[in-house]
Amino acid sequence: MAVADGGSARGQHAISDGDIPMGLCSARAAGLAMALLTAALPAAAVPYLDLNPYPQAAAGQQRWVFQLNPLLRPSPDAGISANPADWRVQLIVGRELEVDCNTHHYAGQLRRESVPGWGYPVVRLDRLGPLIATRRACPDQSPERRFVSLAGEPFLLPYNVSLPVVVYVPEGVQVRWRLWKAEAESREASIR
Repeated sequence: MAVADGGSARGQHAISDGDIPMGLCSARAAGLAMALLTAALPAAAVPYLDLNPYPQAAAGQQRWVFQLNPLLRPSPDAGISANPADWRVQLIVGRELEVDCNTHHYAGQLRRESVPGWGYPVVRLDRLGPLIATRRACPDQSPERRFVSLAGEPFLLPYNVSLPVVVYVPEGVQVRWRLWKAEAESREASIR
């Protein structure tokens, strides 16, 4: 492969016709090169998951981590915003349990804090409180295994692909998440 005149120190290269093996036309070679380059781009666009600034979990705690994908496909619904600034990540913290037909939740509260010296956000659950449940009768129903989460309002974080989401919880507690996307259209409120 020959380096084209005017190539910079960044390594810009050009392929000359003399570099293409016999039997391949220039268009096929260019198409193949473009396909290889395009296939390599998404992997290079995913940020590196650097956990060095984040402390290890304390005794009796676990550190759960996930990285948001910057290459999400747009929603097939045109009414959903394609702008990640309109998206949120919901953290769902709890345990899988054998439960009856009642509604079950754990007491507990997630809190946001920053990594000292870095300012990166982390989420903590210091203690998983007691199990709270309704008291309906469940005749003729055997218990089933379900995920039981914290009670209260959904815990939402901004959608940020630049930093991992790091959650510290007591051992035995699971962390799940889901993506919330806003509608593209805003509506005007009325004055009364």
